[in-house]
Amino acid sequence: MSKNAEALAAEIRARAGAEPPKLGLILGSGLGHLAEAVEGVAIPYADLPGFPHAGVSGHNPKLVIGRLEGTRVAVFGGRAHYYESGRADAMRLPLEVLKALGADTLIATNAAGSLHPEMPTGELMLLSDHINFSGLNPLIGEPTDARFVPMTAAYDPALRAALKAAATAEGIGLHEGVYAWYSGPSFETPAEIRAIRTLGADAVGMSTVPEVILARFLGLRVAALSTITNLAAGLGTEAISHEHTKAMAPLGAAKLERLLRRHLQKME
Repeated sequence: MSKNAEALAAEIRARAGAEPPKLGLILGSGLGHLAEAVEGVAIPYADLPGFPHAGVSGHNPKLVIGRLEGTRVAVFGGRAHYYESGRADAMRLPLEVLKALGADTLIATNAAGSLHPEMPTGELMLLSDHINFSGLNPLIGEPTDARFVPMTAAYDPALRAALKAAATAEGIGLHEGVYAWYSGPSFETPAEIRAIRTLGADAVGMSTVPEVILARFLGLRVAALSTITNLAAGLGTEAISHEHTKAMAPLGAAKLERLLRRHLQKME
């Protein structure tokens, strides 16, 4: 844990109270409004030295500490992506701060492209595993042996079961599958999508995997959910673009919000 993370955690506790959050939540495209529903204190990333700029349109770069459905949470309204800076570890400090605040769980959300027509736009996918198609790793340069992080059960089975139960309780269909991380910012070619699909992926996107690696490095339990915004290149007729992603994300985001709220209600 860096000294900077400990100092930022102390500053955040001074502003938002000393009670530790039970979990951290990273909001992907279309879910930024959920941060507004938290009853607590919002701190712009700009007020937290070392936090990423999170300059992708559709994200809301602030940390909100407070209660959502009665559970103390730390909500990251925006994330930094590898393609913004060329740094796979761009979210390391925010996650170190989450750990320093006392949380033991991270739920990450994202917008993703589907590799299966039977999982169309507006559907949700719970990540069961991932493929680091980019070949990048946020722990490159970490000097300690802690960098050798086992990833066999990166996505916590008990947490996944709880999220599936929340989806069932809300009557929400929830696919489960493998997410492939593509570095971006250009979208994938049809040939790359065929390759990723052959490797066993079910959805593809430009985030989440480095955060999961970092979270496991820090000892956090992890789950992740995708909102499907399009069929991947070569599989549909949609004109794939960032504007399209932002336009389609709300279709699944409403269901994802219901699922997350139900899950938080059930947390002890």
